[in-house]
Amino acid sequence: MEIGISTFVETTPDVHTGKVISHAERLREVVEEIILADQVGLDVFGVGEHHRKDYAASSPAVLLAAAAPQTKRIRLTSAVSVLSSDDPVRVFQDFAMLDGISNGRAEIMAGRGSFIESFPLFGYDLNDYHELFEEKLELLLKIRESEKVTWNGKHRPALNNLGVYPRPVQEPLPVWIGSGGTPQSVARAGQLGLPLVLAIIGGRPLQFAPLVQLYKRSAAQSGHDISKLAVASHSHGFIAESNEVACEKFFPPTQQAMNVLGRERGWGYYDRAAFDAARSFEGALYVGDPDTVAQKIIHLRKNVGITRFMLHVPVGTMPHEDVMKAIELLGTKVAPLVREEIAKWEADEEIK
Repeated sequence: MEIGISTFVETTPDVHTGKVISHAERLREVVEEIILADQVGLDVFGVGEHHRKDYAASSPAVLLAAAAPQTKRIRLTSAVSVLSSDDPVRVFQDFAMLDGISNGRAEIMAGRGSFIESFPLFGYDLNDYHELFEEKLELLLKIRESEKVTWNGKHRPALNNLGVYPRPVQEPLPVWIGSGGTPQSVARAGQLGLPLVLAIIGGRPLQFAPLVQLYKRSAAQSGHDISKLAVASHSHGFIAESNEVACEKFFPPTQQAMNVLGRERGWGYYDRAAFDAARSFEGALYVGDPDTVAQKIIHLRKNVGITRFMLHVPVGTMPHEDVMKAIELLGTKVAPLVREEIAKWEADEEIK
């Protein structure tokens, strides 16, 4: 069971002061957060790609590379790379370089992107949203498989026996598929034999169990060894010394951020009742003291089949010291509880 952190490097106004942190300062903070995550024994750190004022990381590989020489063990991934509006050659090259700098710890999490600002920015038509992703994923995987590439598609100039360099330390360079939970994207990840990341940020996490089963069935039907395939969860949350403190600190910025996005996307108003429902044992928010969060992660592993859990923190803007404390507690308190319980459970399952 792998446990880690994901972030979108948000620079939204502080809900208490109205102050907006600069992109530069938030980027430097995240480097410190990655270093701490490595020091406290977490397995993975993910950075999301965005191209708007309230998010600072347009290139996850650059930010991850800044932390790579200062870390030793933690895996470094995008969360996600918006492959549909990017060039697969450059994505591969950037993460191959990150892989070299980190000595084999880079991963690509490829997704369509739930934010659409990159499409007009780079000259793509949203009507091609799905076609762009499928074509560019095909090219990315082809580059991963072979040093010299011959390829022809609709949305990018053809390649005729051209080399793509540098090559990564890892062979192959890990490519995960990020999914919001549509059956089509889950099944496709299974057919390709690629590890899957589910954005479990609403509703009941146990509702994702059928999707994990669909993923495994699709993989098995395509001839892949499902015992070697990983399934991750990207889930919002926050950890503090007590449930009360965690809620007091996490609710205001989360409410602000969710309602900004809600106005853009037509969601209902996010209030304290919605927050409290989501942080219940069967809800999708992992907020509370270490034992509360650990028990929810264990529940997710046993009942949904998640093998990697990524706590997305913060949602909105929070004080850097609070985020650092949450990362410390995840690594030193939550992760040991989860790993010990899951190791026992998996051993019992094997006996059965």
